[in-house]
Amino acid sequence: MTGAAFDVLAARYEALWSATAIGRSQREQVWRWIDPLFRKGRRVLDLGCGIGDDALHLMGRGIAVSGIDASAEMVREAKARGVEARRLAIEELHVMEGRFDGAISNFGALNCVKRMEPVAEQLARLIVPGGALAICVIGRTCAWEIAHYFPRKKAFRRWNVGQTVDFGSGQADDKKRSSALHVYYPTVRQLASAFAPHFRLIRWTGIGLFVPPSCISKFSHRLAALDRKVAHLRLARAMADHRLLIFRRV
Repeated sequence: MTGAAFDVLAARYEALWSATAIGRSQREQVWRWIDPLFRKGRRVLDLGCGIGDDALHLMGRGIAVSGIDASAEMVREAKARGVEARRLAIEELHVMEGRFDGAISNFGALNCVKRMEPVAEQLARLIVPGGALAICVIGRTCAWEIAHYFPRKKAFRRWNVGQTVDFGSGQADDKKRSSALHVYYPTVRQLASAFAPHFRLIRWTGIGLFVPPSCISKFSHRLAALDRKVAHLRLARAMADHRLLIFRRV
C-alpha cells in the first residue's frame, strides 16, 4: 500500500518538493549534518530513497549508495538518474544481503513504518559496528503548522496516531483506496528506545524550524539561516517540521 501511494507522486515529486525553495532548504540542512558521517569510498544504504536526491548528493562525494523504496515508480525515477535502486519496502529488509558502512532515511520514509524494532534489528545486521545511521522523520509537533492552521482541527493533525493520508484525490475509488497509507509520528524517545540496544543515539536536531513545511508556500532564505543557528537547540528542535536523529552502531 505504501508503494502504491508514492507511485502516484513519483512523476511530480521533484516539482512538489525537491525543486521547491522549501524542499531544497530543508534537504540542505540534512546534508549539512550527514556529510561528516560518511567518507569517500564508503557504502551507504538509503531507506526510502525516493527519486534519488540524497543518493545523488552522496554519490557526488564519492560514496557508493544502494537505495530501496516501496514505490516502483520512485525506483524507476531514481534509476533513470543513475542511482542503484531496487523496489523493496523498509519492512522487507530481511531479504537484503551485504554490509554497509552506514544508512540514511530522509523526510519521513520511516513515518510509514508501524514498528521500528524489526527495522532496527535488520539494520544492525547490515551496518558494520561503528557505522552511522541518520534518520529524518516528520515530527509530532510543528510550530509552523499549528500557527498556520490554528484554531482549526487540522492544526493538531500530527497528534493522531496512525492517521490515514490519501494521495488519490481525483481518482477512481479503487485506486484512491490503494493510494492511501497510514502515517505514524514517533517521538525521539520512542525512536531511541526502538533502536536500542543495537544503536546509540548520539545527537538529534530539528529540520525546518523557521523554514516552513511544504503545506506553507511563503519562504525567505533568511529563515534558512535562522534554522542553521537555532534548530539544534534543546527547546527549539522539538517544534521543527522534521527531526534528524543520528545513531552509531554499537
